[in-house]
Amino acid sequence: MRKNVFAAALMLSLGLGVLSSAQARDIKHLFPLADAMKEADASKKLDGSVKFFFAGQDHPAVAETFISDVSNKKTNSRTTDEVACNWAFLSALISFQERAHALGADAVVNIVSYYKKDEMASATEFECHAGAIMVGVALKGDFVKLAK
Repeated sequence: MRKNVFAAALMLSLGLGVLSSAQARDIKHLFPLADAMKEADASKKLDGSVKFFFAGQDHPAVAETFISDVSNKKTNSRTTDEVACNWAFLSALISFQERAHALGADAVVNIVSYYKKDEMASATEFECHAGAIMVGVALKGDFVKLAK
């Protein structure tokens, strides 16, 4: 009996060690913006009324600047990191689109990845962090009305 209790305690402690190391997973990914924007959901969820321009991308002249804001989206990682990251990225853009509509803006410019408030500017990639059960994408951008 005593051996069984010891064995069970040992297995439990080993299991908790594995669980805690799994929870500590935080993998930084850089994924192509173009691939995320090609996802079927992107064309369904983004209606085209708001244009998105990432840091380093040319955009029309700005007529009016409203605010800078952040969108921090997370989703479960039951699929591949890339699929989950693309969904979190799209969710952040949907949030930007809704905020732009509320402000009267027609574009979000100078968009950068902003994970844990660290900026990563790229005209071609976004940053995503994948944990044991969640992935996260944070974006920061300037809401503007473009000149006609």
